[in-house]
Amino acid sequence: MFIQTEETPNPECLKFMPGRSVMGDLSPMSFAAGSSCETSPFSKRLLAIDGVEGVFLGSDFITVTKNPEADWFFLKSLLLGTIMELFVNDFPVFLEKVEKKLVVNEDSDPIVKQIKELLDTRIRPAVAQDGGDIIFDSFDEDGIVYLKMQGACAGCPSSTATLKSGIENMLKHYVPEVTEVRQVDN
Repeated sequence: MFIQTEETPNPECLKFMPGRSVMGDLSPMSFAAGSSCETSPFSKRLLAIDGVEGVFLGSDFITVTKNPEADWFFLKSLLLGTIMELFVNDFPVFLEKVEKKLVVNEDSDPIVKQIKELLDTRIRPAVAQDGGDIIFDSFDEDGIVYLKMQGACAGCPSSTATLKSGIENMLKHYVPEVTEVRQVDN
């Protein structure tokens, strides 16, 4: 098994690509040190490594967030070895089967539907390239779109620029009702 790594715009995050499905078509999931990750022994194992603060599981990648004092030089090889061991031994990503969320669009608002479609088709795939994800939170009457950032995007120094220059401009272009995009804390 060969696991590729890729730097992300966030210097505290590193993307690991095992060349196989991690979450497949299930929704991405994020786990932080100190939080309950009993449903994901895979994430729990990675979070047990000294210096690891977060684990984000994407469709075919894992993004690990480290403590700012930790050094990738030492942490990277330990993570590669652990991830390889977990996959080679078919260590479960989850203890119980995680059902794919059925997206039942309760939003009858065509503006919200258009925003979600743009996020899913144009923005999320690009953000996944950098080891993260962006989730729609809400759209208010003032035209403000609220988004949650996960994985490498959460806490990334360039996330504000991504939100304002990239996502906000695109949404404003295609959805004139959008006036601003703001990040919601996880």
